[in-house]
Amino acid sequence: MVNRHQAHHQAKLESIDMARTFTVSEAETLLPVLESLLRSAMQAKALIEEVDGELQSLANRIFINGGTLVNVVSVARRKAEREKAVQRAKDAVAEIDATGVQVKDLDIGLLDFPCIVGEEVILLCWKLGEKKLTHWHGTEEGFAGRKPIDERILRGQKKSN
Repeated sequence: MVNRHQAHHQAKLESIDMARTFTVSEAETLLPVLESLLRSAMQAKALIEEVDGELQSLANRIFINGGTLVNVVSVARRKAEREKAVQRAKDAVAEIDATGVQVKDLDIGLLDFPCIVGEEVILLCWKLGEKKLTHWHGTEEGFAGRKPIDERILRGQKKSN
């Protein structure tokens, strides 16, 4: 007979059955490629925000002045740069997602790697700038709930699926 606790864990495992899971070693092997993709997405996001700020500022000037002369070619060029940046960001995030890794925050560069330890699904957590994976958290916790990877995690992890 299966108790509710076991059933809950089984349901969690089944919910990620089709998703990829990683060991610490497998996740660290991917870090150089993922870091490059993450940086590309973050740079694209920064450009999008920069152009959005410029366009908002222009709209405010037009409103306050009751109209103004606009360099239409320059504005069109910046809008085109923005659209290319949107596509770069989408492509980079899609490539990361395709590996089974979760993009959690493009502002600080946060990635989560699903990992099975015993019967529990956890997330190995990596932040841009960290040399290797050193932290993890539960699936219901976020970055604030990060804990150091310890022997229990290293011993109990299951090979990826």
